Amino acid sequence: MSDISSLRKFVSPEIIFGEGARKTVANYARTFGARRVLVVSDPGVARAGWVRDVEQSLEEQGIDYVTFTDVSPNPRAEEVMKGAHFYREHDCNVIVAVGGGSPMDTAKGIGIISANGGEILSYEGVDTIHAPIPPLIFIPTTAGTSADVSQFAIISDQQEKVKISIVSKAVVPDVALIDPETTMTMDPFLTACTGVDAMVHAIEAFVSTGAGPLTDMHALDAIRLISTNLRPLVADPGNLALREQVMLGSMKAGLAFSNAILGAVHAMSHSLGGWLDLPHGLCNAMLLEHVIAYNYPNAADRFKVIAETMGLDTRGLSQTEIKARLMSAVIELKRDVGLSQKLAENGVSVSDIPVLSEKAIKDPCILTNPRKSCQRDVEVVYEEAL
Repeated sequence: MSDISSLRKFVSPEIIFGEGARKTVANYARTFGARRVLVVSDPGVARAGWVRDVEQSLEEQGIDYVTFTDVSPNPRAEEVMKGAHFYREHDCNVIVAVGGGSPMDTAKGIGIISANGGEILSYEGVDTIHAPIPPLIFIPTTAGTSADVSQFAIISDQQEKVKISIVSKAVVPDVALIDPETTMTMDPFLTACTGVDAMVHAIEAFVSTGAGPLTDMHALDAIRLISTNLRPLVADPGNLALREQVMLGSMKAGLAFSNAILGAVHAMSHSLGGWLDLPHGLCNAMLLEHVIAYNYPNAADRFKVIAETMGLDTRGLSQTEIKARLMSAVIELKRDVGLSQKLAENGVSVSDIPVLSEKAIKDPCILTNPRKSCQRDVEVVYEEAL
């Protein structure tokens, strides 16, 4: 009899990838029998013109819609509840999200509440959603968060100053329209933040205790695509061919982490982002090499493969030398794309660390970290990242 713990499942939306993918939105809305579509976005994406683009596609096919853009950069529980009320009030039955992680996570939250009722924060954790949620069609405008392909929704609890993770197959979008053209309006800082976020997704998925052959191939391809193309893209943000490569890397990283789950970088980053309302990719960037150093002894062989995938020559090197080389490569990549800040520069003080660590140790992402951690371990990593 085979061991059931070796079984792996893989969830994914239907994916349409490439230039112009966003323009198929109305066809999919119609397939789902859209009576009225709720379009969820944020003010920045609306200013960039992508919301209007999607609205026009719906208008051309005579599909009724209403638009909700009351979404903060780290989406808040009260915004989800307001959006769910708006969804019900307008008798919608399909949700289209246009934007980065915040509108997409808000749209997932709206879907959860419209079908299941209650308060969004009560759905924290794994598999807490019981009624199926409305059809979700997602159009990402950043190449990083991968909320468009993942079974995660991350919501900010402003009262507790923490981000909660909702992990469920129910929030995997039905359709992801992944169109690199939509990332052309990102500035170099956001391009770097989201690109590093995707890189962290891929690294954490590859060393996760939930990794397997179905996720490894996507994780490694993502590491290769992002480590090769992110630097030139930040230097040349108008290059659509580079945008497409990084977007593909982000998508593959999303497929990997959605199924293998993540690790301590994300657990600590969610705690940090909830506490200080900082960009998620920047939080990941500030922690990455410190968590690699902490995890290295428990996943040395896997980190060696990551180093080689990033183009490092590991022949004849000891594990200690490979670790040093990998950490240098990660630090160099961050520096080259302009993300070399430290925690202290962003307002973290030594006195914050116990609270941050207490919240991080409760995050579901820590469960698949390759090295088991207690609160003191997490505190030490935060201290090193100061």
